[in-house]
Amino acid sequence: MPAPKKYDTEFRAGDADRIGTVWPRVRIKLVWRHVGALLDLNQATLRNWVEDGERAEGTRPPSATARAADSEEVRVLKKRVAELERANDILKTSAAFFAQAELDRRLE
Repeated sequence: MPAPKKYDTEFRAGDADRIGTVWPRVRIKLVWRHVGALLDLNQATLRNWVEDGERAEGTRPPSATARAADSEEVRVLKKRVAELERANDILKTSAAFFAQAELDRRLE
């Protein structure tokens, strides 16, 4: 169960995001610590909020958990493709077999 949210959405949407996005590419620990101290919140919390906002805007790649979920889906889809290709090969072979049998029946 996730921890209860300490800060309301108004606070998150307000000063924390504005101050965090003033330095959009700065990832210096000291800066996060200073801004976090100004807003009386943990530097990691502020960093996570800014990174979540960047992911939502599309300016940051998805997190590792999102990639893991994507890779699981890719694995399942690859398995499905292999299964369908095997079924397709069986159908092609059977179609060729019955086509040849029909030709042989006509020649008799």
